[in-house]
Amino acid sequence: MNRLDRKVACITGAGRGIGAAIALALARAGAIVGMMDVDARALAEVAARAPGSDAVVPLVCDVADRQQVHQTVNRLAAQAGGLDIVVNNAVRFHYAPLVEMPEDAVHGMVDVGLKGVFWVTQAATPHLIARGGGCVVNLSSAAVAFGIRNAAVYTSIKGAIDAFTRQQAVELGAHGIRVNAIAPGPVETPGAATAIDAAGWEARRNRTPLLRLATADEIGAAVVFLASDDALSISGVTLRIDGGITVAGP
Repeated sequence: MNRLDRKVACITGAGRGIGAAIALALARAGAIVGMMDVDARALAEVAARAPGSDAVVPLVCDVADRQQVHQTVNRLAAQAGGLDIVVNNAVRFHYAPLVEMPEDAVHGMVDVGLKGVFWVTQAATPHLIARGGGCVVNLSSAAVAFGIRNAAVYTSIKGAIDAFTRQQAVELGAHGIRVNAIAPGPVETPGAATAIDAAGWEARRNRTPLLRLATADEIGAAVVFLASDDALSISGVTLRIDGGITVAGP
């Protein structure tokens, strides 16, 4: 039996990169996975790679829209018979010095990367309680541990995710709901490759004690672990998957 057989999962930002890898890892572990993203075509492409036609449920949804989130999560839970696992992965990027950050970029990043986590967790919590417990995994970042240029808004949002994770672990623990975060270091994905060139990736590898970068599939494996019964006593932690880069420093 797979580790997550008969479990129902919901993941945001599932259309590409780390989100797609997590969605497929959950499906391979036996879960039925509701994949939320604003890009219907990207969702279809990920769904085509799933281990079975009934393993994933593409759900076009903008996590910045609270009403849309509640409707989508409720629909998934009704169709699948409940909800056990929530992965808050959706994020929006805009790198620039703070003095140059446009107002609309800040609002967009906060609406997706922070408020979206609030709305999805809020919508999912009654369904998790009805199941007698469950698991929430939030995507943080190793960049929270040290300052990096042009990322004040991004790292501030991810720092808030760490705080939210601890808060919800306390608030929801009595219902048997575990809440953790994963903080990846640099991960080569198609999206990241548009902002980082070959020299940039090499520099990041050289700063990492293991002299290698984590892969998106490794992030997916960590989510499967935290969602499984192997992690029943783990809650309120942020797990860094960064090859030791936060220990070595920037």
